[in-house]
Amino acid sequence: MILLWLLIILIIGACLSWLFSRWSDNLCRQTALAALAVDWFLVLLLWVLEAGGYPAARPLMEWRGEWIPQVGISFHLMADGFSVLLLVLAVLVGFIAVAASWSEVKQRVGFFHFNLLLTIAGIIGVFISLDLFLFYFFWELMLVPMYFLIFIWGKEKRTRAGLIFFLYTQAGGLFMLIAILGLYFAHGQSTGFYSFDYRELLNANIQSPVLAFWLMFGFFIAFAVKLPVVPAHGWLPDAYTEAPTAGSIILSGVMVKTAAYGFLRFLIPLFPTATARFTTAAFLLAAVGILYGAALAFAQKDMKRYIAYSSINHVGFILLGAFAWNQLALQGVMIIILAHGLGISGLFLLAGSLEERLQTRDLDSMGGFWNLAPRMGGIGLFFALAALSLPGLANFVGEFLVLLGAYQVNPTLTIIAASGLVFSATYSLWLVQHIFFGSEPTMRDMPELGLRETLIFGALMAGIVWLGIYPQSFLRTAAPALETIRSERGRKFEQAAPSATASPGGTDTARVILPPEVVK
Repeated sequence: MILLWLLIILIIGACLSWLFSRWSDNLCRQTALAALAVDWFLVLLLWVLEAGGYPAARPLMEWRGEWIPQVGISFHLMADGFSVLLLVLAVLVGFIAVAASWSEVKQRVGFFHFNLLLTIAGIIGVFISLDLFLFYFFWELMLVPMYFLIFIWGKEKRTRAGLIFFLYTQAGGLFMLIAILGLYFAHGQSTGFYSFDYRELLNANIQSPVLAFWLMFGFFIAFAVKLPVVPAHGWLPDAYTEAPTAGSIILSGVMVKTAAYGFLRFLIPLFPTATARFTTAAFLLAAVGILYGAALAFAQKDMKRYIAYSSINHVGFILLGAFAWNQLALQGVMIIILAHGLGISGLFLLAGSLEERLQTRDLDSMGGFWNLAPRMGGIGLFFALAALSLPGLANFVGEFLVLLGAYQVNPTLTIIAASGLVFSATYSLWLVQHIFFGSEPTMRDMPELGLRETLIFGALMAGIVWLGIYPQSFLRTAAPALETIRSERGRKFEQAAPSATASPGGTDTARVILPPEVVK
């Protein structure tokens, strides 16, 4: 029931935050923080269960309820070591987003926190859904409140940015829905059982390689748009730039990680043969994205747009590691997911702090701020060093493991992708030089970071250092679950024929024999 309460608490908190706006804006913010605090306690409880020796290769927690049993849809929730770390990231980034909006959002505060908490609830739902229809439901649910966050509280071009974001992600989701339905009927026609349950669909034996490829590609498009993968990244620069600071943090820090989760949990285990044939293309897309993101980041004059393109550079390593699909690469992907979530949240928070003080994001209008705000300068330098993968910080561990794993699969494209590290070092140091050093400041006084902002940055920095110095504490949590996912893919490779009577890990409640008229 803990998993169900993670969702219920956020939904209740969202509704109360909106209701309390009648009386006090601060009460809205405090209610949102309280809901996230309760979720934080529950997520840490799950993590403690794993750390206490619980067999993490099996689910730490699982709950199933009937939803639409006539067509094989259940409310099936599950968390293993992999999911738990993503839940930790989601709730932590939620805290950061609420804190970042404290001084920025002044209008319709209750509705703002209503949408913010619903977005986090949708993201958590994605991370714990084990029914593909339920997964799709949460995948679409998180888009609507995020659209409102951009459309209502965004910057000057928020209407265009919100519309492009919604259209891109909706189109990608439509491809995934078609693929889910195709997999559902293909499995049902071969076994006689119709179910959206993930464990049942792992047993789908699709005889046609062409059909298997197109079903895989439907999932791939949805995840590629959300990650995003070049050239499906068109929504990202405008959405990241025009969203309020809290929206940018949620989008970059955790929402795009739902795509990384989809690659590892669903796409590759469900379609092992099709993804194996697609590996070289995926490596090529990853290498292009890494180099493209670094080059475009260096060319930007808007600070938030700069961060947006740098994100494309980093998530390219996630795609590279996912399709390498060996132990080193998958562990590296897990670290990059966490490191990127913390690092880019810090960069967007820094951009929001500068914009609040300067009323601009134009990098050409900045320079020489180190003497005016040395604490902000030191924090900015830290996040720049984290972005360039300095040894001892989190990104270095993740990208190093991914490159080691990917080199075993395709050395040439891995070397090309690794060259992106040089460009990331260049644009990261250039950013600090441009903002905090260089030309004399145009303003004589700039407020230093306050206590609230310093504590938020401190929490993010502590997480990045922890990941960089002692990644084993996170790898130990995720590794057994990731190994189980790998073994599921390996089992499908060896699967010779569909079984109409048994399904490892499945339960009878997930199986439905549809009458002929329903199938038609």
